[in-house]
Amino acid sequence: TRSRHRLMWVIDPLDGTTNYRAGLPVFSVSIGVKHRGETVVGVVFAPYLREMFVAAKGWGAFLNGNPIRVTRNEVLSRAVVGTGFPVDKMNTTDNNIDNFSRVLPVVRDVRRLGSAAMDICYVAAGVLDAFWELNLHEWDVCAALLIASEAGAEYEYFRSDRNVSVLVGSPAIKNAIRPLLSSQPG
Repeated sequence: TRSRHRLMWVIDPLDGTTNYRAGLPVFSVSIGVKHRGETVVGVVFAPYLREMFVAAKGWGAFLNGNPIRVTRNEVLSRAVVGTGFPVDKMNTTDNNIDNFSRVLPVVRDVRRLGSAAMDICYVAAGVLDAFWELNLHEWDVCAALLIASEAGAEYEYFRSDRNVSVLVGSPAIKNAIRPLLSSQPG
């Protein structure tokens, strides 16, 4: 049918709204293009930082025109990872604190940047070793997950009951963090 050939645009015009409102520079515009359900193009642009991450399926990932790759670090204790907390964190105990408390002691450190798209792109660029968050939406991750995949990252959805709950990272660090993340409500 004709619908199988249509493209679907997945757009987040402002990922990192709280940062933007506070005057923090980590926010982005995220645009993903899907063809037959598969993301084939991803662009994440951080205007204040002047960083443009781009990927096309099978063509690699780039930051401002330069190729990017995930980190080569394979040692969890040396990993710098990112996370975020769901927007409903004040209304539920299922708020990622349990995962945070298990991961923090075994990694070098954890960062909270405030834009899931940027966090995932920083995994793609090898700045962060991994990132996880619960209760995101497709528009938060669509473009960035393609960028990360094209840069050599792996990802998986570790919860099915909290919208998009994703873990992304270099293969070794992602696999080391996965057993620490709860697959069920905390």
